Amino acid sequence: MTQPTDIRHRSSQRPCLLDDFCCQGGAGMGYHRAGFEVTGVDKDAQPRYPLAFHQADAIEFIREFGAGFDFIHTSPPCQHDTDCQRIRGNSHPDLIDPTREALNATGRPWVMENVRGAAAKLRNPVMLCGTMFGLKTYRHRFFETGGGFTLAPPEHPEHTVPQAKMGRPVPPGWYGQYVGNFSGVQQARDILEVPWMNRDGIRECIPPAYTQFIGRAAHAHLRTRLGVAA
Repeated sequence: MTQPTDIRHRSSQRPCLLDDFCCQGGAGMGYHRAGFEVTGVDKDAQPRYPLAFHQADAIEFIREFGAGFDFIHTSPPCQHDTDCQRIRGNSHPDLIDPTREALNATGRPWVMENVRGAAAKLRNPVMLCGTMFGLKTYRHRFFETGGGFTLAPPEHPEHTVPQAKMGRPVPPGWYGQYVGNFSGVQQARDILEVPWMNRDGIRECIPPAYTQFIGRAAHAHLRTRLGVAA
């Protein structure tokens, strides 16, 4: 549960970042590596989350505590817009608009991430790909920015390596998708750089390399715009 007496306590000189809808912490680890003091929040218990964690409703947490952080990252559940869930006929809530509303009310700089299927709902999103960071996967993710923060993506290398079909084993020399009930969990851990995760976390995670890149840009933004030590 949330603990309002200590949630805004800064235990270091690092700027504080809220990792909302955090799951198993791919995004949070990237920001940690970029120099942020990270607090993850998710409605479900996340025993594999590698950083400070509070179990709470993610949107309500932004509304109540978001203004106490220097920067906010949020990843509303993507199942509503994934190909895998549409194939299965499953339904999930669409939380992008209420999340954006809560983020804007904080007055803080923020990033909201989602999958390709949700890109049309995001406002001027930046796409990041594993090849931009030397990872042997494509895994496109889309990032809307707000609160005065903007992001310029790195150069996007041409996709020349074949990609295995969704959930299928990865042939030698190919890239995997690592979604659904995929095989090769250890391979996915190594490629995505998430050794603490299980299959459930890997299916949806942001590789830490993506948010380490965003975190460095966020540090520069905080130094020049907000005067936060970074």
